[in-house]
Amino acid sequence: MTPVNTAILRDLAPHGHFRAAINFANAALAQRDPDTGKPGGVSVELALALGEHLGVSTELVPYPAAGAVVNAMQEDAWDVAFLAIDPVRAESLSFTPAYVQIGACYMVHADSPLRRPEDVDAPGRRVAVGKGAAYDLHLTRALKNAQLERRATAAEAFALFESVPLDAAAGVRRVVEQYAAMRPHLRVMPENFLAIDQALCLPKGHEAGAAWLCEFVELMKRTGFVAEALARSGQAGATVAPPAS
Repeated sequence: MTPVNTAILRDLAPHGHFRAAINFANAALAQRDPDTGKPGGVSVELALALGEHLGVSTELVPYPAAGAVVNAMQEDAWDVAFLAIDPVRAESLSFTPAYVQIGACYMVHADSPLRRPEDVDAPGRRVAVGKGAAYDLHLTRALKNAQLERRATAAEAFALFESVPLDAAAGVRRVVEQYAAMRPHLRVMPENFLAIDQALCLPKGHEAGAAWLCEFVELMKRTGFVAEALARSGQAGATVAPPAS
């Protein structure tokens, strides 16, 4: 890897330490121990490793949803974020290659006639989503007939889906399956409607830091760090992204 220099530190640790934005809404990437509250998961482990490579301390900045992470960029609340790659976000953020890929799927009521993702996009159908999530951004472009109903977090979107009720709820497969597992009146579609590439990112205009982050991500995949972190957190639904071309 390129040795850490002043320009890289200025981009990635401008306050003397490294601040990593972690989206805890995505349980495939970040979790809290139910007993101690200690953060864990592949995003958390990567953030800590990144700080070690930079030679500075790491501060984990938690967020309840991806949209909140993006909004906080304007407040200089973090230096690097762990988010899904999306063309809308790429207008203001520089992304690394993906380090993990995860699926997004639909949840429906058990007696629903909807069986496949393409069944959802029909006039009059309504879909609950977490506002600003990668799957929300994707469905905003992809759906031609169904209407999206947005809430601030996935949990709030799921609650809306059940209470109204709506035709479907969209989310990260791991999160959707955990929710539906405790509710026999709900069913998860077996087919994903989206494969989500998860990456590291920082605000545009930090070329030295962005280039170094790309090298870091490829190193962490190549050495097996990402695969081992996924295994430690028990996230079989997420896979290591292939090497960047």
